[in-house]
Amino acid sequence: MTPGRSVAVRVPATSANLGPGFDTLGLALSVHDELVVSALPHPGLEIDVTGEGASDVPTDASHLVVRSMAYAFEACGRAMPGIRLTARNAIPHGRGMGSSGAAVVAGLLAAKGLLAGDVELGAETLLRLATELEGHPDNVAPALFGGLTIAWMDDDGPQHKKLAVHRGVSPLVFVPEFTMSTSVARGLAPLQVPREDAVFNVSRSALLIAALTQSPELLMAATQDKLHQSYRAQAMPETDRLVRGLRAAGFAAVVSGAGPSVLVLADGPGRRLEAVEHAATVTDTRWLPLLLAVDVKGGTVRDNAEDAT
Repeated sequence: MTPGRSVAVRVPATSANLGPGFDTLGLALSVHDELVVSALPHPGLEIDVTGEGASDVPTDASHLVVRSMAYAFEACGRAMPGIRLTARNAIPHGRGMGSSGAAVVAGLLAAKGLLAGDVELGAETLLRLATELEGHPDNVAPALFGGLTIAWMDDDGPQHKKLAVHRGVSPLVFVPEFTMSTSVARGLAPLQVPREDAVFNVSRSALLIAALTQSPELLMAATQDKLHQSYRAQAMPETDRLVRGLRAAGFAAVVSGAGPSVLVLADGPGRRLEAVEHAATVTDTRWLPLLLAVDVKGGTVRDNAEDAT
């Protein structure tokens, strides 16, 4: 690898589950972390982070982007060079918008760019490595490929199917100031559920695919869930209050990922503004509304003109 080789990486936020699609459905959103990663002519790490989480993330080899790069280099049988990482983070951390999945994907895409011409990392390999690092594919699949993704595991490893979202679907995310541990939230979901609840979610997940791709008017019914949100409500009472208040007013609101953010899948831009107005009457908690679009590209990597020497 030529010292000074530099790549620019851009990765979207994601929202997983989307209500009933527990650990399966994910949606890429138009909030992005942007990074420039350069190979240094000498060993070592130079890390500069601005934006979301800048004061909290490590600036050594334990940085998740760096760890993901190292994982990819090792998987390819290559030694990772010294790295200069400049990150501008916009994805909120610990809010259920896929910040860790985005960091994993960013590191893998940076490795893909730096290794181009020597080792080619294809889509299947990237998804496999990302899932090994993240533990599940529901966030990393839309971060890699964009749009609406269905992710599943089989004997050959993680798989995905990308679908185009109906142009009438308008995402809105309410982001609180407080955070939620994904591992804690996942631990609150039971290992077994009643059969009728499982059947309920199977029907709603199937309906949700139709609602997001063809019939946005079905989003209210399609986003109902009995597998995980009610069990996690005890840990996020303000999130639960906002979801319940919005749904009572006819807005298709769900917990974004493991929370505590709330995702509204509106059936038009105007409905999002109505949801923002209504949210102010539901809770005294401070929520930052993000009026977003579906990111259709997913993560990207390109050569960067910046000289890293």
